[in-house]
Amino acid sequence: MSIVNELYRIKQRDFSEKLRELTDPRIIYVTDLVSCSHKRSMRLSFPLLSFKFEPPLVLGDLVHAGLGSLLAENGWEAEVQIEKSYIIDGKEYILKGRADLVRRGKNGKPEIVVEIKTSRDLPENNPREHHVMQLRIYMQLLGANRGYLLYVTPERLVEFEIEPAEMDIEGLIRETIYDLQTPRYEWECRYCSFRKICPYARTNKRTP
Repeated sequence: MSIVNELYRIKQRDFSEKLRELTDPRIIYVTDLVSCSHKRSMRLSFPLLSFKFEPPLVLGDLVHAGLGSLLAENGWEAEVQIEKSYIIDGKEYILKGRADLVRRGKNGKPEIVVEIKTSRDLPENNPREHHVMQLRIYMQLLGANRGYLLYVTPERLVEFEIEPAEMDIEGLIRETIYDLQTPRYEWECRYCSFRKICPYARTNKRTP
């Protein structure tokens, strides 16, 4: 038995089960709102190129699963699914996301949202802008008033408290469906699965 083969089959199975959703133009993910808008367009056209099986991604999955399992004993909920419908120019779009960790108050409503990010390093000791945007969108959708970004790197374990801020979610959806951010950040193309066939791909050595 090969553990690597087992992991690959699990990832492939999960991807296959989600394939129909990945090609549904009505569905938008929270991660779409904080990244290059053309990446979503490319995913709709070339969904199989979205599949990745690489050590950093597997490590990220293991960290998320491990922390979720450990903290569940202390009242945290892991991988909380989020879904909300929006009408944009007469068409319905479904925004989907998954918050890594959520803690509810005594009234049962979400109070704290935590996003876990694995990385090789943490440049300039600051949380990354797209991670802050993502967390704030989750906080807004869940109605939580406290949020934390937890970075797990080989050298450090760093937590940033993120204040809630009103996000123009409908505006971000418009930018995404009308492909107005190509790319949103200069460094995105370097890490994109579609860069070799994307008309907007840029060559840049900056890292996120």
